[in-house]
Amino acid sequence: MLEFELLATEGRARRGRLTLNHGVVQTPIFMPVGTYGTVKGVLPASLHEMGAQIILGNTFHLWLRPGLDVMRRFGGLHRFEGWSRPILTDSGGFQVWSLAGADGRARKITEEGVHFASPINGDKLFLTPELSMQIQTVLDSDIVMQLDECTPWQTAGVETTEAQARRSMAMSLRWAERCRVEFERLSNRNALFGIVQGGMYESLREESLQALAAMDLPGYAIGGVSVGEPKEQMRRIVAHTPHRLPAHKPRYLMGVGTPEDLVDGVANGVDLFDCVMPTRNARNGHLFTRFGDLKLRNARFREDEGPIDLSCACYACKGRTAPDGSVSGGFSRAYLHHLERCGEMLAPMLSSIHNLHYYLNLMAEIRQALERGGFEAWSRQFHEDRARGV
Repeated sequence: MLEFELLATEGRARRGRLTLNHGVVQTPIFMPVGTYGTVKGVLPASLHEMGAQIILGNTFHLWLRPGLDVMRRFGGLHRFEGWSRPILTDSGGFQVWSLAGADGRARKITEEGVHFASPINGDKLFLTPELSMQIQTVLDSDIVMQLDECTPWQTAGVETTEAQARRSMAMSLRWAERCRVEFERLSNRNALFGIVQGGMYESLREESLQALAAMDLPGYAIGGVSVGEPKEQMRRIVAHTPHRLPAHKPRYLMGVGTPEDLVDGVANGVDLFDCVMPTRNARNGHLFTRFGDLKLRNARFREDEGPIDLSCACYACKGRTAPDGSVSGGFSRAYLHHLERCGEMLAPMLSSIHNLHYYLNLMAEIRQALERGGFEAWSRQFHEDRARGV
């Protein structure tokens, strides 16, 4: 099941409501990434508290570990990981791309599917569009992604040509149709999204999105960006593609990105985002704040008594007040710097909480701005604040 309602618009930016089998998602929204069935270092209760409405799981990795036998026993991913709200699962296409290696030879893509070696034990594996649909049906994810070929920006240092991007895009379209047929055969109760490909070529993006729109799928994603291309090329494709997708369907920008990327995506008509950046950066002491980025390992924070971000209400910055009036949490930059320098696991945990809270709160502010018709003014202030620096 999927229902999508547009509540407000400003320019290309959209405020919507997405109803799925496991709950309602207010858009635009950021989805924390839980590749192996967990958002690294963050308790599900903390995700609830910070306002996570939907999270992402990874078909490829969950297929390998713990495997479909375990998933069937638990009736899907929700019960297995103790998460009652919606889940989106990637199809495995991006992981196939990431396994290619510098020369693209670590896996073999054919019309039928992808042959590759397991990164765990070297077993020979074969992933097809049909198998991807079967795995995601067992996972019972609310949003199922088609298997696609994530067109690389370049291979072995050589930029992908238009002809190469066309061949890749055309095969992804054929795979989308195979996914649609198998999804319907399985009587999957959830929603299948198609993925627009075409590399850095607008004309190919146009062909891809028109063919996918003709399939009348419940939703659509923009894939094949943030795969190593220069930022200006990514922005060009993001400016071109989302608003050309059907207006009454949700639009998802895959694997993007920085806070500025999210705001830019919303301005161009995107409803859903995901990226590993908030948690991956947190594990390296790199934090996002309203006034720029903060690198906790820098010596200048050794005696800094201030919180990560004075404007942030997350547990790491402000703490939590118990019913008895006692306060827990709320840590100084000096303390987090100390944890980082000592390699304490609490450092990435608190940093992950902060970064995810920042991203989710950013999206909440965007929704509020759209509701009052003030997104453009809000966006200008956002960019000014971020440019100030910590």
